[in-house]
Amino acid sequence: MKKTFYYLAFVALFISISFSSCVSSKKFKASEARVGQLQVDSANVQTKLNECDKNVKDLNDQKTSLLNENSLVLNDLKSLSTESKMTIADQARRLKSLQDMIQAQKNVMSKLKNSIAAALMNYKTDELSVYTKDGNVYVSLAEKLLFKSGSDVVDPKGKEALKSLAQVLNSTKEITVMIEGHTDNVPIKTNIFKDNWDLSTARATSIVRILTKDNGFDPSRITASGKSQFHPVKENDTVEGRAGNRRTEVILSPDLKELYKLLEQ
Repeated sequence: MKKTFYYLAFVALFISISFSSCVSSKKFKASEARVGQLQVDSANVQTKLNECDKNVKDLNDQKTSLLNENSLVLNDLKSLSTESKMTIADQARRLKSLQDMIQAQKNVMSKLKNSIAAALMNYKTDELSVYTKDGNVYVSLAEKLLFKSGSDVVDPKGKEALKSLAQVLNSTKEITVMIEGHTDNVPIKTNIFKDNWDLSTARATSIVRILTKDNGFDPSRITASGKSQFHPVKENDTVEGRAGNRRTEVILSPDLKELYKLLEQ
């Protein structure tokens, strides 16, 4: 009986110890798992902290960049303010001066056109025309008034027209003059002229010589150029059209030196 009692007691003790051991093992594993999870969470937190630190650094860098840009803008504004000594009243006076100068030039060109038209009124419309374009005054002289076909020698009637024109030009100091020779598209090749470029340039030069040497116009205010056949005013497929393209244009432009000086101030 006693043996049976001791045996049962031993078995109970063994079971108690084994159960206690199993419980302790489960708690240990649970704790171990918890520690592992905490380590993972800690690593995640550290990563986020690192990202936050980087974001803070980027924001600081952006702030520094913006401050530098603002400083540069302020310095530029200060520099502009220092360099520009013109008050609003000064700017208003300058604008008024520009407007007055432009209007004065318009008046000069309008008066010049009227004077030229009056001086050349005895010539027919198919011999010459006077008109304004882009602020310039154009005197377009037909070939029939100035030259024989294929020649750069000015006819007597053409010289008389140029003399009348020169008298008006000599009384107007605020202009510059461009002489442009033009031809039709019919090729030319002679012992004197290789092509229409030669002919158009030679004709313009002949007009320049008559205006300057024969009639006293200031050579420093005049330029000659040949345009050949490449700036027609009419179609070249008719006799009338080709005749209209064979012309010499005297282009009168306002002298803009004083205007440029005022703009540069």
